[in-house]
Amino acid sequence: MKTAQAARLIALSVGLVVAQGCKQSFLDKQPLGTITQGNLFNDPTNAVQAVNAIYDVASWDQGPKFGVGDYVGQTYEWMFGDVMSDDAAKGSTPSDFTPLVELKTWTMGPGNSPLGTLWVHSFTGVARANTVINNIDAGTIDPSLKSRLKGEALFLRAYFYFNLVKSFGGVPLFEKAVLPTEEATVTRASISDTYAFIEKDLKAALALLPEKNAYASADLGRATKGAANSYLARAIMYQLGTDNTNKHTWQEVYDLTTTVISSTQYSLLPNYAAIHQTVGENSSESVFEIQFATSNDTYGPIMTGTTNNVFQNNRVTTKDASGANIPGTGWGYGFNNPTQNLVNEFEPNDPRLEATVYKNNDIVLGLPETIDLSQNDTGYLSRKVAILVPIANQAGPQNIRKMRYADILLMKAEAAAQLGKSGEAVVLVNQVRARARTSTRPPGATTVGTSDNYAPTNAPAGTLPDISAGLSGSALLTAIWHERRVELAEESLRFWDLVRTGRYFGVLPPDVAGRAMMHSVTTGVVNPIPLLPIELNDAQTWHLPQNPGF
Repeated sequence: MKTAQAARLIALSVGLVVAQGCKQSFLDKQPLGTITQGNLFNDPTNAVQAVNAIYDVASWDQGPKFGVGDYVGQTYEWMFGDVMSDDAAKGSTPSDFTPLVELKTWTMGPGNSPLGTLWVHSFTGVARANTVINNIDAGTIDPSLKSRLKGEALFLRAYFYFNLVKSFGGVPLFEKAVLPTEEATVTRASISDTYAFIEKDLKAALALLPEKNAYASADLGRATKGAANSYLARAIMYQLGTDNTNKHTWQEVYDLTTTVISSTQYSLLPNYAAIHQTVGENSSESVFEIQFATSNDTYGPIMTGTTNNVFQNNRVTTKDASGANIPGTGWGYGFNNPTQNLVNEFEPNDPRLEATVYKNNDIVLGLPETIDLSQNDTGYLSRKVAILVPIANQAGPQNIRKMRYADILLMKAEAAAQLGKSGEAVVLVNQVRARARTSTRPPGATTVGTSDNYAPTNAPAGTLPDISAGLSGSALLTAIWHERRVELAEESLRFWDLVRTGRYFGVLPPDVAGRAMMHSVTTGVVNPIPLLPIELNDAQTWHLPQNPGF
């Protein structure tokens, strides 16, 4: 008889806690063999490995359920944040990856594979975090290391639960291992209780985590105070526009983002075009990003790279004048195509447009690209995930940016605008625009065969002027939301921004909007909250109330 999926993962032994590895040395350790919860935290190497195993799950985009078998398909945040919004179409060929069509059109059911993978992998991360949180205090390792590692585990548990609550609403809350025999006691928490749990973890993590500059270079990428404050601000901001039962205020978002800014740990990378390049990884702008390195491994949690790039890169091979294939082109699957609607949002000559999308016959990292509309929905692909072909197509080395300093500035700007601090909000938005207007063209955009030259844009004077100092009220909020859309385009945030600001249903085709509303929480909330179906097996086995309309 099949055991409940999440019950299986919560009951996993500590012997499964091994890390996949990554380009930063803190994820480059090898498995240490059989260990137990009784001795895991008496050895600093083992203790670090246990925490590395939580980061490991955060990097999974497919593979065995819970790391032990029963393969699950791909899931990526862009499937929800971009494709379910007006920023992107599914892409690829019409019949390829129909679960994405289901997400885009709100015809998905509880068996949708990206949703099932998001559910089971998130709870895998929760299980591994609980191993650390519940056992590390009894360990004999150095107290300062112990505090930091516990802080990282608390942050990551909150990270997984935040991904769950945004998509599914309230979920079961696990602070310790739950045996399969106890599955009848599992209950589904409310949305507000789930957010309260996330906030509790992030606040506890804040007391234990160091600032970014306290980490050695080999440990860059680990959770920091800045990351915890930033995710706390993001979680509160989302509640303010959806379910605000916890009675949060914009002042809290303002204060949290002010703390991050005042820490002097972060700054805008001078060149927008470099943010998603190798030089931009773990840069001054990086608040939190998932770490990857390429290898010969392809699918599954054994890999150190990601399939994120191959899924979004061009599937059409470019040919030279003689008709021969140009090496290094056409190795992708062609998903997540930026829309014309998104392209039209950019102001004239905004350097961020070329750094965000490319079109037919553009040069990308020194390679000429051909976009075939029989294998592309819009005529565009995302340049932010364009990389040179890795050792294995499915093992891209590019880190995934999850929280950037520009987002912090724009979150504070929105909070300031909501609090009547219009002048301050304008200054913050103009900081982001000032960086954009002086940025270059993306690398390798001008000359075939040259992948790293950053050519000037030669944009005319007056490009991206400051927004008016006199803006206030709804006009100012509209300007901030515009800036968020173009600055953070193709970074998996658009769907959530539309939902929390009450604009989501207005950007959808009427039939899709109708179906989305059928699957939404509409009472006792600020704006309707569209929710996705809970993974079928756990909903049935645990007798969890399914989300509306499924």
